[in-house]
Order: sequence, then structure tokens, then C-alpha cells
Amino acid sequence: MQTFSKKTIILLTALVLTSQLCSCTDWQKKYEALNVEHQNLKGLLERERAEKQQLAVQSQQTIEELQNQIAERNLSPGEVTGFGAGYDVSVDPSAGTITVTLPNAILFDPGKATLKKATSVELNHIKSVLQQNYAGRLIDVVGHTDSDPIKKSKWKDNWELSAQRALAVVRYLVKGGFPKDRVRAVGRGATQPIASNSTASGKARNRRVEIVVHMR
Repeated sequence: MQTFSKKTIILLTALVLTSQLCSCTDWQKKYEALNVEHQNLKGLLERERAEKQQLAVQSQQTIEELQNQIAERNLSPGEVTGFGAGYDVSVDPSAGTITVTLPNAILFDPGKATLKKATSVELNHIKSVLQQNYAGRLIDVVGHTDSDPIKKSKWKDNWELSAQRALAVVRYLVKGGFPKDRVRAVGRGATQPIASNSTASGKARNRRVEIVVHMR
């Protein structure tokens, strides 16, 4: 049986203890480094939350100021928001949104989702205002239809038609330089009418595209 001298045993014990101490020191350093990183990330998250809260407050103040200008100065929502008096614009302080409504008659032929060439004037103007006055805001392009069922076109239903029309407007804006990560296409079909679908004039009002600016 192999035997070890006291000196050898002491040496081996010292090596083991040294190895353990080094290991503990390494883990302590790793822990401290991770703790520093955690505190840095925590601080960054808290700053981001504070900035978002401040932006939300500022955005709410902005949209309330717009609403006050409409009421006090007797200006149209289009004039106050920068889109122009000739545009159908609404300001909703509770939702924190500005909405520009375009009737489908000026954008698309019946049953189609290809933009008319003449619409470039309106859409270029809207794109310019969005870029100048509302840069960084999230934009929803929302397509709407009347309640008449799809019969003679290639679309499966009004959901698909409204979504494709919204996409057509989004692609036009993006092609013109609007940031693609700040705009979304939404198809609502006939689910959100603003007039009765029992009359021709009501159906015409329901066929529309809304460009919604989220101020919050």
C-alpha cells in the first residue's frame, strides 16, 4: 500500500485549498460583475420608463392643446393639426389619436385595391404632414367597407378587401420614404360603420380609409 509523507500530505492539502480559494475568488468576481450589469440594466429600464411616462404626459398635453385650439379659436381640426381645412380630421383626447379619413371613392375604383393615380396629391400631402409634424409617432392605416357582400371581385370577403386597401396605402407611404417600422395596416371590413348601410349615402361614408396618428 502506498504511503505519503507528512510533507507530501501538507503540500497536497495546500494545493487543494489554494484551488478552492481561487475558485471562490473567480466566482466572487463573476458575481460582482453580474451584479454591476444587473444594476446598470435596472437603471436603464427605470430611465426608459420615466422617459415613456414623460412622453405620455407631453403627448396628452399636446392633444388637449389641439382640442382647446379647435374650441377656442374656432378652427377646424384639419387646420389645427396641420393637414388643412379641406381634410376630414378628428381629434380624440381620450384615445390620444388624430384621425384623417379619406373616402374610398377618391382612392379606389369599386371592388379594387389599386390606388388611383389621382390620389397621389392627397397621399403625398398627408405623408408630408406626418413626416414634418408627427415624426416618430405610430401610424395605423385602417381600411373599412360597407356591409354589401363581395360578389363580383376576387376578394374572399370585405375583411380581405379592406385589408388590401389599407396595405396599398401603407406601401405607398413607405415607398415615399415613410419609415416602415412606424406604420401598420389594419383591415376592419364592415365592422365599424359610421353611417347606416341601409342607404347609398351611408354606404359611401362607410367605405373609407382612416389614417390614425397615435399621440401616446
